[in-house]
Amino acid sequence: MRIGLVGAGPWARETHAPSLAAHPGVDFVGGWARDPAAAAEVFPRSFETPDALFGAVDAVAFAVPPNVQAPLAAQAARAGRHLILDKPIALDLDGAVALAESVAEAGVRSIVAFTRRFAPETREFLAAAAELRPVAAQAQWLSGAALAGKFAASAWRQEEGALFDVGPHILDLLDAAAGPIATVEAARYDAPSDTWAAQLTHADGAASSVSLSLRTPVVPTVMRVSAHSQQGLALLDRRDTPSTECFRVLLDEFLGAIATGEDHPLDVQHGLRIQRVIDRIRAGAAPARR
Repeated sequence: MRIGLVGAGPWARETHAPSLAAHPGVDFVGGWARDPAAAAEVFPRSFETPDALFGAVDAVAFAVPPNVQAPLAAQAARAGRHLILDKPIALDLDGAVALAESVAEAGVRSIVAFTRRFAPETREFLAAAAELRPVAAQAQWLSGAALAGKFAASAWRQEEGALFDVGPHILDLLDAAAGPIATVEAARYDAPSDTWAAQLTHADGAASSVSLSLRTPVVPTVMRVSAHSQQGLALLDRRDTPSTECFRVLLDEFLGAIATGEDHPLDVQHGLRIQRVIDRIRAGAAPARR
């Protein structure tokens, strides 16, 4: 499968590019980025325009900000290219809806890089949670990524904060562990600490709580998801599997979806569902933002 890459930032360098280059089922053709110097360092071949890249591949992976991804991914879908999308799939709900519609109209396959979902420790946690039929779940992701480090210079992360960066990962895990997220009961945002807190209810009757921050000075990052019922507790509090190994599994399943013509469970429609939850949390927190 000929796959191209859009974006040459830290995540593309660390995960996408090496994973695409190493996978036996992938011909990593090259990529496009706005910075020609970065493109030359990351891609085996640099293309001058996104259109030129789309014309040379069967599928496109994206490692760019969500406001850049959404229109380019829709353009790639209209060209008949399968999509590996970053999360969130767009910067706003309208962009996410438009992208999902483009994918559906084109009839191409898609997968969203909810990276931790492809790690064995996560799948063990979700299998344990499924046996419990949870009545409640809790999730937390606290880091200082917006204070210092390789992602601190990311303009969209600084502006949108934890809800848009790590929020999709955590909301996806809660959705998988406790059942589809149905409503946002309450939400609050504290700007100085970039802390987002929300209370959620799930379609199967469970309740959950979430707290997120990119401006909490803690090392290492705290990531914890738990679910419980009278049957016991399931806990995920580690991220042992490297992102490249997660992405290898993602590519295996992406290629399988293309081969069978079946949509992957973590496709653009799932990404849109998570985007709707993000939108409701942001709207709910707006009156209380300080």
